[in-house]
Amino acid sequence: MSLVLVTKREALVLADPRRRSADRAGEHLLHRRFTAEELPRLRVQVERCAAWAGLSETRRGDFVLAVDEIANNAIEHAGGTGSLLLRRVGDELECRISDAGPGFSEDVIPRILPGLDGATSGRGLWLTQLVTDRLAISAGAVGAVVTLAMRLR
Repeated sequence: MSLVLVTKREALVLADPRRRSADRAGEHLLHRRFTAEELPRLRVQVERCAAWAGLSETRRGDFVLAVDEIANNAIEHAGGTGSLLLRRVGDELECRISDAGPGFSEDVIPRILPGLDGATSGRGLWLTQLVTDRLAISAGAVGAVVTLAMRLR
């Protein structure tokens, strides 16, 4: 069992279904902008929402790791900030991270573990593709949008 620490205000928002929003595409669990300083709190919030949504503890760790890798990429390669939307869509927990960087495509995801082929980057994308059930990269209005998802059951 993992221990999750959140502020009283965050706990109210995360625990109160009336404070969550929904649309035809799914139930929004968390929507926020982030910077490097906020990554530790973001990981806690994602873990808490994933637990609430019913993602098993084993898969939850992989999901939080994948979200963290993509969020770190947004900070490192796309200007230091990003935006995260976490939602439950049908039988999946989906996270969409967008940034204002130069953008990229799925072609940059290494086929084998980076380092074995001489590459010095790409481990986060490679790992995310490995542990999630769905990964898509698209162009946003500005920058990139990375969507990753895991089935809840």
